[in-house]
Amino acid sequence: MSAYSILHRALTRGRPLRPAEAEQLLAALRAENGAEFADLLERGLSDRFRRTDADTNAAFRKKRATYGASMRVISALRALAQAPRPTLPTQRNRSTS
Repeated sequence: MSAYSILHRALTRGRPLRPAEAEQLLAALRAENGAEFADLLERGLSDRFRRTDADTNAAFRKKRATYGASMRVISALRALAQAPRPTLPTQRNRSTS
């Protein structure tokens, strides 16, 4: 049973939810939606960054670097969706501006 249907049933059965119970249900829903969204993004990126016959070595290196950065964002999205208390990941560069 999906997290959405469990949450829907819990909200419509007529008794109020305890805060801890509601928090668990919402966390499960966030994790499920985050995983589905990350999978969808990953499928879209895998076709976009394939090597073609027209690509030079330099163009393919740029594609590969862009794909790697995109996958790091997707990985951070997955971690954020799975976290019990979501926090944003730390910035990868030390720029202060």
